[in-house]
Amino acid sequence: MNKIIVENLKYKYPLSATLALDTLSFEVAEGEFIGIIGANSAGKSTLCQSIVGLVPHFYKGAYGGKVSVDGLEVKNHSIDELSLKAGIVFQNPFTQVTGSKLTVYEEIAFGLENIGLSRVEMKERIDYVLDLLNIAQLKDRNPFELSGGQMQRMAIASIIAMKPGVIVLDEPTSQLDPEGSEEVFQAIQDLSKQGVTVILSEHKMEKIAQYCNRVMLLNCGKLIDFDTPEKVFSREDLEDYGVRAPVYTRVCKALNTKIAGTDLYPVTLDQAYMALGGKSR
Repeated sequence: MNKIIVENLKYKYPLSATLALDTLSFEVAEGEFIGIIGANSAGKSTLCQSIVGLVPHFYKGAYGGKVSVDGLEVKNHSIDELSLKAGIVFQNPFTQVTGSKLTVYEEIAFGLENIGLSRVEMKERIDYVLDLLNIAQLKDRNPFELSGGQMQRMAIASIIAMKPGVIVLDEPTSQLDPEGSEEVFQAIQDLSKQGVTVILSEHKMEKIAQYCNRVMLLNCGKLIDFDTPEKVFSREDLEDYGVRAPVYTRVCKALNTKIAGTDLYPVTLDQAYMALGGKSR
């Protein structure tokens, strides 16, 4: 079952002379973990905002084509309606903090209160996401006393608690240390395994290669490629689009070492280890 269907999507910001998204068409199945890569201004953030309805409902401009999320056509439904289907986590967590709650626990509860959940179910959901993101020890802290990384994990928890079928993350680990980034990626992967569809824009190519089922390469608003990490990161012209392959891929390219039986290069540490003669671990 396809959770997201995009057909001939075009979008141009007001006063801009060029298209931010140029005739994109693709489909994403339920439970897929999709990575979006590309240089700055490739269209990654605009695409993320299009999937959750901020484009065209909040960001006005010239809009064409069709985006459907879990059966709802985005342009025909309000952001409130769409928020029950798809949630978004932004790069800067400050943009998602309500400013009206005194604790992390209350901040995560805010969206759940708005959809009228019972206290029992709210507590179950909040306790679950606090443990999932490893922030249970912060539940009584003021959100504005948190570090940037802690605040980002709180923002992610707030979206996960709403239980949307689609979660869109726009560079969610930019303010996290390596340990925090790994915790977030593992949590997101667990959700994907449970059937949640994940769309992730990210600059950390090693993480994209390790966790994503497929990778979408954008350039100047155009869809250049949409395939497995191995196929996308093995492209000889990848750096022409402002993207560096994972370090393991670059090392194996330099050694001309490919995945056995294929014309593709390794993209993860385990694949590189095997390709270079290591035994299965």
